[in-house]
Amino acid sequence: MTELWIATLGASAICFLLKFLGYSLPESTLNNPRIQRINNFVPIVLLSALVSVQTLTIESKIIVDQRLAGVLVAAIALKMRVSFPLMMISAALTSALVYNFI
Repeated sequence: MTELWIATLGASAICFLLKFLGYSLPESTLNNPRIQRINNFVPIVLLSALVSVQTLTIESKIIVDQRLAGVLVAAIALKMRVSFPLMMISAALTSALVYNFI
């Protein structure tokens, strides 16, 4: 058994244990405002980490390329409250233009 399999099985066991403990906690603990606030931020943090990793890395190396330009345009479009399809098209066009011309 390789180190990768040991790490995978260990992480799986920890995830299962955390899920099990979550169901075992009393409702008063889950209704705590601090816990609820943390739970509201977990998806945002995970999505931000995923976007960062997918935008800035290739094979464990940090790379700045056309993807970063597309993400920046998408962030600006979202800040301006542009519709989702228009934001996606503008980000894709920006990435394609940077890729082809720079």
